[in-house]
Amino acid sequence: MSSWVASIPSPGPEWQQIPIDIFGLHWRIQTYAIMILIGIVVAALWTSRRLTKRGAEPGVILDILLWAVVLGIIGARLYHVFTHPSDYFYPGANLWNVFAIWEGGNAIFGSLIGGAVGIWIACRISGLRFWSVADALAPALLLAQAIGRLGNYFNQELFGLPTNLPWGLQIDAGNKAIPVGLPDNTLFQPLFLYEIIWNVIGVVVILFLERTFRLQWGKTLAVYLIWYGLGRSYLESIRIDPSEFSFLGVPSNVWAAFLAIVLGIAILIVQSRRHTGLEPSVYRPGREWVHPDAEVDSDDTDSDDEDFVDGDGEPTASAGAKATSPANG
Repeated sequence: MSSWVASIPSPGPEWQQIPIDIFGLHWRIQTYAIMILIGIVVAALWTSRRLTKRGAEPGVILDILLWAVVLGIIGARLYHVFTHPSDYFYPGANLWNVFAIWEGGNAIFGSLIGGAVGIWIACRISGLRFWSVADALAPALLLAQAIGRLGNYFNQELFGLPTNLPWGLQIDAGNKAIPVGLPDNTLFQPLFLYEIIWNVIGVVVILFLERTFRLQWGKTLAVYLIWYGLGRSYLESIRIDPSEFSFLGVPSNVWAAFLAIVLGIAILIVQSRRHTGLEPSVYRPGREWVHPDAEVDSDDTDSDDEDFVDGDGEPTASAGAKATSPANG
């Protein structure tokens, strides 16, 4: 194939774990897990900032984070295991490997499904609007995914078809995802890098469209789904080690990307028709959080709500001056 003179080297096995000594205890933390954790922290901080700027209680993101992360991890692992059954279920297999998420193998589409369920549950508990939280999270989630893809780089996974390009990725010959029969010096498409670039560009696109068109009511999330689905539909089509399941010759992950695009378009159309104004609050009616230092005239509170918000939670025509603007970065 191509020589390794001009190429992207992959980290060796020694980079897949980071040794940490604490109080005489020796730990080896997976680099993959650290990248995921960094992405979660960055997304949580940015989402919290976007929510609080629109009137949410400071720190409420922690209530959401617990549900979203736990169910997101469970969903990511289940999706991966169910689409790669031969990696975990065979004669003599150690079934405990099904739970070994630190070894890699966490599907983003499963994470999105599980995380969405977690956010919905948390919003029901906290009184926040699901669409408000989803919109605040959308660009932060895309940035977190870009950071998390560095974990794939350290694990030498998420690479594509062989290539002669100067930015081809070196993969150790013993990697089980490499098709049989390829020379040891074969270079591969660095899909992890392509997705990082695509996601970072997507963050800029989402913020631009959000500010230009004042996207709310889930429309920012819709843009995220369309953008991410478009990128993944192509990357998954040239990926080595795709899902074992396919329909009409198309891998299941490509179908999942198509579904994300369709879902995003549907949300954009439906929410644009249902909600022509801006969200009156990131909280559902009757669940609003009031800052302790805020001075509220109890005699005017009820009348203000009736004047400026209709029965569906939509701001009325006279509410233009009081409607909240979209969360910004």
